[in-house]
Amino acid sequence: MPSRDSERSCIPPTIWHRSLAAASLKVHGIKPASRYWLQLEGSLTKALQVCCQHSFHVEVVREGFLRPTREEALTLNIPQRQLAWIREVRLCGDGEPWVLARTIIPRTTLDGKGRRLRHLGRMPLGAYLFSHRQWRRGPFETGLCQARNASQPDVARRSCFNSPEGSLLVGEYFLPTLLAAHPLGRT
Repeated sequence: MPSRDSERSCIPPTIWHRSLAAASLKVHGIKPASRYWLQLEGSLTKALQVCCQHSFHVEVVREGFLRPTREEALTLNIPQRQLAWIREVRLCGDGEPWVLARTIIPRTTLDGKGRRLRHLGRMPLGAYLFSHRQWRRGPFETGLCQARNASQPDVARRSCFNSPEGSLLVGEYFLPTLLAAHPLGRT
């Protein structure tokens, strides 16, 4: 089912599949570069930093209490009209945007220790999640993006992270600039 974001979002509508294999049945020939990044285990942030020759940084596009898409609310098992903390960022390597990321954090997850998630600023979310052992990543889903132009992503992945404090949903959308410059994650 496609997810539709407001016009201000830089994330294209995306159709999500339970696995890379399921997505591959819909689109023949997902490129090897895309496959590499879609299947990468561990911290995407660390993998991107390894690819950088000069610098890595996070650009916050927007964040705040917004309404998730119907599909995102269903995935997180929260009421469809409930506001959540939504954070959209660009992960940039060597001055180029490489990945768009969209995180949906239900209000209940922001209680207690989870309140730190509202104050990440330019800190990568992955740095926070992978440094706190209580967070566990669920399985990846693969997204086929409905790109409106050649600079938007064709593929994405997402997964839920769970902890005793709650859950959150992280989507990572791989831009053509990353796939062209680092098809197998190496410089």
